[in-house]
Parts: sequence; structure tokens; C-alpha cells
Amino acid sequence: MIAEFGHFALILALAVAVYQMIVPMIGAAKGWPGWMESARPAAMAQFLLTGLSFAALTVAFVTSDFSLKLVYENSHTAKPMLYKIAGVWGNHEGSMLLWVLILALFGAAAAVFGGNLPLQLRARVLAVQASIGAAFYAFIIFTSNPFLRLANPPFDGRDLNPLLQDPGLAFHPPFLYLGYVGLSMAFSFAVAALIEGRVDAAWARWVRPWTLAAWMFLTVGIALGSWWAYYELGWGGFWFWDPVENASFMPWLLAAALLHSAIVVEKREALKSWTILLAIMAFGFSMIGTFIVRSGVITSVHSFASDPTRGIFILAILAVFTGSALTLYAARAGQMTARGVFTPASREGALVVNNVLLAVSALVVFVGTMWPLLAEMLWDRKLSVGAPFFNKAFTPFMLILAIALPLGAIIPWKRGSMRALKPLRGALIFTGAVMLLVFSVSTGRSAIALIGAGLGAWLIGGAVAELVYRTGNSGLSRLLRLPRADWGKAVAHAGLGVTFIGVALLTAWQTEDIRVAQIDEPFEIAGYQITLKEVNEIEGPNYISTMATMEVQRNGRQVALLHPEKRVYPVQAMPTTEAAIDNGLFRDIYLVIGDAQKDGGWAVRSYVKPFANWIWAGAILMALGGAISLSDRRYRVAAGEKRRSPAAAVPAE
Repeated sequence: MIAEFGHFALILALAVAVYQMIVPMIGAAKGWPGWMESARPAAMAQFLLTGLSFAALTVAFVTSDFSLKLVYENSHTAKPMLYKIAGVWGNHEGSMLLWVLILALFGAAAAVFGGNLPLQLRARVLAVQASIGAAFYAFIIFTSNPFLRLANPPFDGRDLNPLLQDPGLAFHPPFLYLGYVGLSMAFSFAVAALIEGRVDAAWARWVRPWTLAAWMFLTVGIALGSWWAYYELGWGGFWFWDPVENASFMPWLLAAALLHSAIVVEKREALKSWTILLAIMAFGFSMIGTFIVRSGVITSVHSFASDPTRGIFILAILAVFTGSALTLYAARAGQMTARGVFTPASREGALVVNNVLLAVSALVVFVGTMWPLLAEMLWDRKLSVGAPFFNKAFTPFMLILAIALPLGAIIPWKRGSMRALKPLRGALIFTGAVMLLVFSVSTGRSAIALIGAGLGAWLIGGAVAELVYRTGNSGLSRLLRLPRADWGKAVAHAGLGVTFIGVALLTAWQTEDIRVAQIDEPFEIAGYQITLKEVNEIEGPNYISTMATMEVQRNGRQVALLHPEKRVYPVQAMPTTEAAIDNGLFRDIYLVIGDAQKDGGWAVRSYVKPFANWIWAGAILMALGGAISLSDRRYRVAAGEKRRSPAAAVPAE
């Protein structure tokens, strides 16, 4: 009965979304306040109904209701409770229900917190948001119904994919979807602005917090996925350039470009057309990611579905919304004239460079991701595009971006000069000192460490220099009173620098050892002595594990006692690798146990990974910077409303 209730609530949500899509849009065109106001209760009702539907599916998973086909295929009575709950979105149907729940959440948030938006703009934004929801509700109901019943319910289920039975993957999809779907608000604001024919500073201020929130959640989601790949898959890497990884990275790059471009619109009334285009493309790329994950056209280790019919439906949604928005953009582009004039050597010019680099980087990732599919479709050739291509084609743009960011943050608006860069002298000295330190310990090794650490230090030093510059001669008291947005920007840029250092030093300095290890016979790697002490069979809640005990010593002193595992989940008869990691601030010791060998030994892979945790620490700092900026009162919608003049409230004909 609960499942039928959830299904009915989902159908009602579709009906409400259709109402919200049509009535407020007509009201905005006709100038009827009542019709426009109806968008707010409709958005909240849509979120409530979708929430009830999602809650019904969660109850089915928690109670192991195997009469539901979805629960039977993705759960088991012996599965820990965390993974029963995570099983709700650990599959195609449930993940799409989570998608529309978050979509409705953002719509309801706009209805609640958008009270000071102009009535016509708010009505159009919520109507566009509802149209996206209506399309995905229809997709779920007609092709991906999570509430299908089985005629003869089995006693137990097939269990969740063992790779997904991990805390990192339990929380990774919700954060990723908050980022993916959050970009729908930027899209809705862009389309609403195109319909009205007006893009101004107030519009940029309204769209920035939604984009910033989406970018922040996307940062956390990508970091969780990278962290999971690092410790769970057992291969020791943090980024594989897998199509699904790329699917989330492309909108992240475009969202970062959109954030910086909106600043120029807000401050200088320039780059209007470009900002609108970025808002459309950022959400368009998030839907491309949905298509990649669910269509089966590209093979990935963590795709949710391989049904071409579903892929065609999503492709149709992508074509309709992105195509319609771009058509409207082409029709209105001539009206979005720029008012601000600036020279190339200015903050506006630096932000343009920033935008171009981020957009081209996203294009490079897109080409590398989709090229194998295009080659097979057009020339019937099977190609593989892997890390070597991405490293060579993508990295140069990131290097230039790292150089440009501190310069752009310091240089004045409209017109700058070399004299304006004097506050960066300290950052330049700090960068030189770090590069000298890295060079002194890496003689004869790759130049990656030297360049990457230098750029990371430049970003960190530039962030600090900007904060100091903004305090003037006022000292610490002025520093503490700086706007939170300034602090957030500095923390985010410094976080990118920390990630640069982590990636560069890990790539250049990591040590790897692969061997057959015998019991109680130590071996050495990078100054550490590692001994395989014993290997035992143990039984977990829903798996059987081959667990090794390995002692790590340095200079005769025990550093760690680690327990790498190989697990087998009997229900799905699927093995997984559980690496054992001794985490440290400056290095990780990473051990993986393999198969037993005929001579009585065990295959063992050992790594010493310098500065590995700096990669995710940098991502956390970037997300924290976004959160600090988001807490700035100037980001509130009301602040933007106060800037509007009465004349600006009248839409263009």
C-alpha cells in the first residue's frame, strides 16, 4: 500500500509541475498577479509530493519489501542499514527519483527565499523549473517506474552492487545531484531573463548564489567520488578520466566559469551574452552527464543503466531544453548590449581569460569523452581515449589558469597597470621559496613536482596577498571585517592551490612495489619495511573476506599495522578489493592484498603516496570557500532587489 501511495504522489507531482509550468508563465505574459503568485504554492506542493514518493521508496528498502522489483534487485536482508538506505539511489530508478526530489527542492527554495524577486521574473523562473521537472517526472513514470510490483515476491533480494556498499559511495550521489540539478536554477534564471529580454546587474546577483551552491555541492560530490576510487578500487589512483567522472567534471568547469562571468555582469554590466550562454551550457552538460550514465552508449565502471530506450528519452529532453534555450538566446542576443568598457589589462580582461580557459578545458574533456562514441558511429572504429590524451590536452589550460587567477584578483577594474601587481611580490617570493625547496629534494626526478608545487604556492600566496591588499593599512581589524565573499574567494583559490600541490607531488614522487610476499619475510619500499604477518578468512555481515595483517616499520619502529582485504559477496558472487591505508599529512602508505600464489606467498601491491590527502583537503577548502561566500549577506536575493531602479522593473518589449 505504501508503494502505491508513493506512485500516486509521483503522478500528482507531475500534474502540479504541468500546472506550475503553464499558469504562472501565462500570468507573467498577461500581467495577472494571481496567476503569477500561484507558482509559489505549486512549487512547494510539488516538493512535498515528491518527498512523500521518495519517503515511500525509502520505507520499502528499509523494511526489505521484496514485492517491489527495485528492492528485490538492489537489496538483501543481510545488508547493513546504511546500505539499505543508500540502495534507494544506488540504481537507475531510485537515482532518478532523487534527481527530481532535488529539482523540486531547488524550486521550493526559490519560492520560499525569492520573495523579493520581481513578480514576473519569479513566476517565469519557477515555470521553467517546473517544465524541467515535468519532463523528468514523465521519464520516470513511463520508462523508469520505481514502484513496480512482482507477482510472486521472493524470500530475499539480489543485493546491491558490492562496489556501492561503501560510505563514500553512499553520500557521493546526493552531493553530486545537488550540484548537477542545482545548475537547473541558473538555467531557469537564464531562460526567464531571455523571455523578458533583460539581463542586468541585479539579475547577475540573483543567479550567483544558486550557481555558487551548485558548484559547491558538485565540488564535494566529485571529491567524494575521487576519494572512493582511491581507496576502494585498489588501483591506487584518484582520477581515471572515466566517462562518468568526466560527466561531472564538465559542468563543474562551466559552473566555475559562470560564477566568474556573473561577477563581470554584476560589477561592470559586461559579458551578458556570454554569461547567459554559460548558464545554458552548464545545465546542458549536466544533462549530458545524465545521458552518459544511463544510456549505456559509453562503458563505465559506475554507470547506472544500459538501456538505449531510456538514453533516447534523456537525449530528447536534452535536445528540447538546450535547443529551445539556445534558439531563444539567438533571438535575444542582440538586446543584451554591454555597457561597461574595459581594456585587456584589467580585472574584466582577466575574468575573460579565466572564462575562456575553463570553457575550452570543458570542451577538451567533452571531445575526449565522446570521441570513441563518434568514431564508432561515423567510421565503425573502436577507439579508446585515456589518461595520456587528457593529461596532455587538458593540463596546459590549467597551468595558464593557475598563473592568471592571482593576477586577475589583484588588478583593478576597467584599466590596470604593472604597478597594480605590486601586492603580489610576497606571493612571488613564497612561490620561489617553495619551488627551491621542491627542487632541492627532487633532483633527477620529473619536473612535474617543481611546476605543480610552484603553481600551487602561487595560488595560495596570491590568495593571501589579495586579503592583505584589501586591508590597506588598517591591519588585523580591517582583515576581520572584510566581506565574507572576499574570504570565501581567497579560501577557494587557496584550496585549488593545495590540490595542485597534492596532484603534482603525488604524481611525481609516488613509489610503487608489486611482488609476491612471503609470511614473515620483510621487504622495503621508500624507506619503510613491510612484513606480511598472516592472512585469515573472516566473515562479514554480508561478505566473506580474505584479510591480511601487514606490519609497517621505519628505522625499526612500528608505524602502522594494516589489514588489506579481498572480499567476496556471495549473493552476487562478486569480489572487491579493500585497500588498507595509513593516512598521514605528508604521505599515505597504501597496501593491497592479491591472490594466493602456488609457492605459498601472496601477491601484494605497496605504494607510498606523498601528499595524497592534499588533493581532497584542497577540494574541501574550495567547497568551504563557496560556503563562506554563500553566507555573505550581499548574496541574498533582497540585496539585489534594492539595487533595482523602478524603471528597470519594466521588461523590454
